[in-house]
Amino acid sequence: MTRFLRLLPLGALALGISLSKPVLANDVAMPLAVLQALDKITARVQTIEAPVGDTLRFGTLQMIVRVCYRRPAEETPESTAFLDVWDMRRHETPQSVFRGWMFASSPALSGVEHPVYDVWLLDCRTRGK
Repeated sequence: MTRFLRLLPLGALALGISLSKPVLANDVAMPLAVLQALDKITARVQTIEAPVGDTLRFGTLQMIVRVCYRRPAEETPESTAFLDVWDMRRHETPQSVFRGWMFASSPALSGVEHPVYDVWLLDCRTRGK
């Protein structure tokens, strides 16, 4: 039992590092995130090309993609992006609705789930593809 308690902090530390930084050393930074957005009221689905660092709008949402990474072609496909999303309704204080990592391979894991809008990551890529 004592041995287990001594190993627990190391395991927790390793888990904390893997959750806080999902990017591998050989992931490649991409300048463009491809997002899919759904307006649940109108059933409108839109594909959005979001340059890293630019502010974009979808309905009342304002989004900024901070970073977007893609694994090299010889590895298991995966794209990850870090986004900040706010709800910017007229005459109201902006509300942060999402801040965190999105994974293209697991859109249900950490997408934006808003009462009116859903947003998830499709891919990270270079411009013009």
